[in-house]
Amino acid sequence: MLRSPIHPICARMTAEPDASTGGRSAAALYTLLSVMFINMLGFGVIVPFLTFYASSFHAAPWQVGLVFSAYSIGSFVGEPFWGKLSDRVGRKPILISTVAANCLCYGALAFAPNIWLAIVIRVLGGMAAGNGSVVQGYIADVTPVDLRAGRMAKLGAAYNLGFILGPFVGGMLAKPGAGPAGYHLPLLMSSGLAACSAIGIALIVKESRARRQYVGRQPSRWVMLGYAARHPVVSRLMLLTFSVGVAFTAIESTFALWAQARFNWQPSDVGLCFGVTGAVSACCQFMLTGPLSRRFGEATMLAVGMAGSVICTALQPFSPGGFATVVLMALMALSQSVAFPNSGALMSRSIDPDNQGQIMGLNNATGALARVTGPQLGLALLAVNINGAFWLGALIVAPAIFLALGAGRASQRGYAVLRPAPAE
Repeated sequence: MLRSPIHPICARMTAEPDASTGGRSAAALYTLLSVMFINMLGFGVIVPFLTFYASSFHAAPWQVGLVFSAYSIGSFVGEPFWGKLSDRVGRKPILISTVAANCLCYGALAFAPNIWLAIVIRVLGGMAAGNGSVVQGYIADVTPVDLRAGRMAKLGAAYNLGFILGPFVGGMLAKPGAGPAGYHLPLLMSSGLAACSAIGIALIVKESRARRQYVGRQPSRWVMLGYAARHPVVSRLMLLTFSVGVAFTAIESTFALWAQARFNWQPSDVGLCFGVTGAVSACCQFMLTGPLSRRFGEATMLAVGMAGSVICTALQPFSPGGFATVVLMALMALSQSVAFPNSGALMSRSIDPDNQGQIMGLNNATGALARVTGPQLGLALLAVNINGAFWLGALIVAPAIFLALGAGRASQRGYAVLRPAPAE
């Protein structure tokens, strides 16, 4: 690879697809989406009962929060590492190895003897599952710039489709009265589905990126983080990722306890609610997000989605339960669906092809850091006020509206990203 100077370059870091990918981009996309659906189906199985699973070990509230956060701690480490490695060796081998490792972690979690080992397994599982940047990099590799928001939305829809069935199945199969053993079956199902996903990637998905030969070493994550922090588009989007991540993981980690305390909901009720919201989100991402982004602009739809999320979050404490609670959660999911694919699309416009995975990984690591912080804040606020996580969410997400608009204006002005030289 030719070495670039450390000072600003005139060429914009925009990842255009290689000419060789044009004919197979659509086929590669839908193949990857089907495999990722299976993967997220396995992940979604454990979502509705994770709080109850941790409580079955007689864990203290802060330990329950740590079970949620441990996965994100692992993702914080894994995202930039896998993203950077996939820039060098290719996307496919990283996807196979990380999904296979996640399969092993699900199986180990089913037989964890105590809360501390469960936390360690969750950290390792989070590291293995920190491959979102690799998937995003693959989509960017094979997708023209003007189609990225729509295809990122379809990726999100595949994830959400997994949540339609996953939480429902997990809630139905879990047996809280049996203690930790009551969660063996859904966890082993998650392990099996992850194994199917790894096999599918190995057999079907084609590599999107040729192995790169670098002069010297690739820049470290800290060097790239410094460049990203100074870029007017990437820095705003990373701050948006963090703030919104804190807000929504605070809600996610406390929702089951909140619904149980206010409405006496059980795991099956939480699973049904998650299933409905997943269906709404998936339909929106498949049918609406791409066309809306092309018509009104990525930054505008990102801001609109943030505004809708603020409204729904602020109204949820006034919900009487039942249908109203599910509707507000579904509308919140719809708002996020029209928002977040645009963040990835905007960011991909400002990233050099040889650093797609690493920068996406740093952004996802920012989200992982938010997911470490959010559950702890949410559970701490739950002890003070039953609706505390929702008030926190509305307060934190509101400024993200202006971050989205600012990133859009900076993108339109055509700012270039600094391209660092490989380290000696």
